[in-house]
Amino acid sequence: MEFKEVIKNRYSCKKYSGRQVDKEKLNAILEAGRLAPTAKNLQEQHVYVVQSEEALAKIDAATPCRYGAPTVLVVAFDRDNVFTYPGEKRDSGVEDATIVATHMILAAADEGVDSCWLNFLDPDALAKALGLPENEEILMVMDLGYAAEGAGPLPNHSSRKPLSETVSYL
Repeated sequence: MEFKEVIKNRYSCKKYSGRQVDKEKLNAILEAGRLAPTAKNLQEQHVYVVQSEEALAKIDAATPCRYGAPTVLVVAFDRDNVFTYPGEKRDSGVEDATIVATHMILAAADEGVDSCWLNFLDPDALAKALGLPENEEILMVMDLGYAAEGAGPLPNHSSRKPLSETVSYL
């Protein structure tokens, strides 16, 4: 699929069929995350593939916003392996994990796999429930699967502000 079509047509799917993501497609999605740029190439991300009923139940307990996807990716980063920017007010953890997640969301759309970025949850509680290392912070979880019949983008999906309202030239 052309990149312009991927970014134009991709939407946050909120209703999934039970069909599991093909291993080949899942690997392509994970590979897109692996190839994402990170500050100083630290690659501090860690992606957890959640498919077991037990682990999915832990995610369901953490958020009402998992929409029945058979696969969930938990995107985290190692707080001990981040680049601290000048001024020491920010580090690369959140932004690098965001780039990784975005690459995977777009790769999923390119593979014909639907997704939804979920962050309506307490990341610390979920990390504890999943038994993640204490040095890792969850950025988000991502539903992955195939849209159920009748699923589609929200009515306002194509509504976008004009560039003149979101971009300024200095």
